[in-house]
Amino acid sequence: MNEKVNYTEAFEELQGIVSEIEQGEISVDELSEKVKRAAQLIKICKSKLTTTEEDVNKILKELVTATKDDNEK
Repeated sequence: MNEKVNYTEAFEELQGIVSEIEQGEISVDELSEKVKRAAQLIKICKSKLTTTEEDVNKILKELVTATKDDNEK
């Protein structure tokens, strides 16, 4: 799964698959492949969300540390 898909692209494709399934636009023959693709897209989205959360938390921690250092001067 070394795909270079950004979060927005993955999410939009996932929404399209869900919509096709909900509307019954997918044949039984295609369903398995669509579900496999949806699982891949969910993993991509989850990974990107986790990475983003970690980055934001790191930045916030650095800001708190910098603020404390500035206040101690």
